[in-house]
Amino acid sequence: MSKLVDEVLAANAEYVADFGDKGDLPMPPGRQFAILTCMDARLDPAKYAGLAEGDAHVIRNAGGRASDDAIRSLVISYKLLGTKEWFVIHHTDCGMETFNNEIMGDLLSGSLKTASVDESGWHDSNAGGGTNDGRYIEWLTISDQAKSVLHDVERIRNSSMVPGDIPIYGYIYDCKTGSLIEVPEAIEAGKVV
Repeated sequence: MSKLVDEVLAANAEYVADFGDKGDLPMPPGRQFAILTCMDARLDPAKYAGLAEGDAHVIRNAGGRASDDAIRSLVISYKLLGTKEWFVIHHTDCGMETFNNEIMGDLLSGSLKTASVDESGWHDSNAGGGTNDGRYIEWLTISDQAKSVLHDVERIRNSSMVPGDIPIYGYIYDCKTGSLIEVPEAIEAGKVV
């Protein structure tokens, strides 16, 4: 096993030792809300939103985007598990702002190895062969955080599977301060209809 596996399993053993009665938590989130946010390791929704186990659903993907799968998860969260309010939270300094569909397609066609980035942009090793399949995916990149939050709130609000009585809030997490910054247009678009 790798050192990382050993570290994760050791951390899990410590967690289990203090697990207490968490095994009795109900499946539905106790505070009845869900957060759609980015997978960025600098974001800790439990801390910035004051969550404990069992409080809320947290759905994460690259950019915190309202992809089909994210909407699927939100609908399950509401329809089967009773959430009543949703947050869309993107963040400053997001990696999804550093490339576009064409760049990602080019990088994947060069190789499947990890790319590198510097002040002149993304670079691929072109080692080991790649694939053109990445040219046919919408990577949901971001050019403007406030606009992407608004777009995602509107996409969720306009889904035929989302009832109009669920408020959807739009925020940007500031990676330098930890603050949640309201996106007024997204708040307006996410109002109960």
